[in-house]
Amino acid sequence: MPNKPPEIVAAVDLGSNSFHMIVCSLTEGNLQILDRLKEMVRLAAGLDKRNYLDADTQKRALDCLERFGQRIRNFPPESVRIVGTSTLRTAKNSQQFLDKAEKALNHPIHIISGIEEARLIYQGVAHSLGSNANLRLVMDIGGGSTEYIIGSGDMPRVKESLHMGCVLVSNAFFKGGKLSKNAFTQATLFAEQRLEPVQIQFQRSNWDEAIGASGSLRSIAKVLEAKNWSNNGITREGLELLVAHMNQCNHVDELNLPELDLERLPVFPGGVAIVYATFKSLGIEQMTVSDGALREGLIQDLLGRLYDHDIRSATVQTMADRYHTDKGHAARIKQTIGYILSQLGGDFFGSNHEHVEQFLNWAADLHEIGHDIALSQYHKHSAYVIENGDFAGFSRQDQILLSTIVKSHRRKFSRSRFNELPFPWNVDAPNLTVILRLSVLLHRNRQEHVLPDFKISLIKSKIRLQFPDKWLDQAALTRADLIQEADYVKSAGFKLEFA
Repeated sequence: MPNKPPEIVAAVDLGSNSFHMIVCSLTEGNLQILDRLKEMVRLAAGLDKRNYLDADTQKRALDCLERFGQRIRNFPPESVRIVGTSTLRTAKNSQQFLDKAEKALNHPIHIISGIEEARLIYQGVAHSLGSNANLRLVMDIGGGSTEYIIGSGDMPRVKESLHMGCVLVSNAFFKGGKLSKNAFTQATLFAEQRLEPVQIQFQRSNWDEAIGASGSLRSIAKVLEAKNWSNNGITREGLELLVAHMNQCNHVDELNLPELDLERLPVFPGGVAIVYATFKSLGIEQMTVSDGALREGLIQDLLGRLYDHDIRSATVQTMADRYHTDKGHAARIKQTIGYILSQLGGDFFGSNHEHVEQFLNWAADLHEIGHDIALSQYHKHSAYVIENGDFAGFSRQDQILLSTIVKSHRRKFSRSRFNELPFPWNVDAPNLTVILRLSVLLHRNRQEHVLPDFKISLIKSKIRLQFPDKWLDQAALTRADLIQEADYVKSAGFKLEFA
């Protein structure tokens, strides 16, 4: 946590249909919204058949981010959170786009999983609605995916993300804005097929109230209320009237619906089909619409990090419990990590220092979760679970970084594993791995004993360990382990000396 929380915080959501930014003042933990920016970029429409993001769409998106960047470019790093969702998860050339986008914003962009997106959406909705005892079904239609969450208070219980969104469905079934009864039937059937595997989990008997959270749902609610087809959000009866009206039109230009933004017109039919299929499949009769959504959830998550309630630390402890790790052993390793970092000094990792200790401690807590799968090659099992598991609060980049360090904490040590990590982790992660490897090695016997006051230096690729006189003579196994470790780290370009 920074010494003093920033006075202004911001969250940016790079959605598959729209890009959103929210800027808030922060005074003694209280938020006040200063600015909201939204541009309909339709990122998902730029994906070709091979899932590459085309140049025109990238340019449109980057032009938008240049404008966003003017507002937040000079904000401190800890005061901004930016995430990418479905399309940036899917695009094969997303890294190429992200490199340019991060320059435009002057802040890192984190790609989040659909399940993490669902968690953040629920946080945004829960915060905007306040607390009540009801079980809520929350639905959010994005451009490329639709999220469904059941929760109560601020706690999501069931989360799901389905690969269908208003841009994808509109492009697939209503190309060029053409409408027909048959096309709408096919689009609805497509959405119902997507919903089928989760239908029982999210059906009407499992929740008390349904809440929508997205531009698509807000647009549908506005249209229904303006036409007097519904008097409170979205109703099943109102949807039936809207669908009947759409099925009489041949093109979106003929819809002539009040309160429908012209910018939303091309993706409106896909959104309606998803909502209609959801109401039918899950037995929904009525849905209210919330102002809170993903970006508000991001702000709440950011506040947690600023005020020492980082959800990622809670996630790590949950995973450690689930996989029955030896917490005493992990605590000893973390103590040694702290001892090594204190000797290397606060400038060793520059501005990344605070994050370094955090990730190393998480790695220490999780490096042995693979034991629960198989003792042989357990580090690979640990890494697989970390990279592919549902880790609340973690972005894809966070999980890959943590997984890479854990996978490299013993035996073979390949520097090439770190090349694909984003800067500065591609530079810092090999050094983090060395620190974790040595901390684990020095506690290999797993006994509760105090290590001697050893000295360590790490200059470029040369590691020097100095133990008290004759200590290694009485610790023959540690000496043997260090001899072997010197051989392992040599393959990664490090030279380990000890005495």
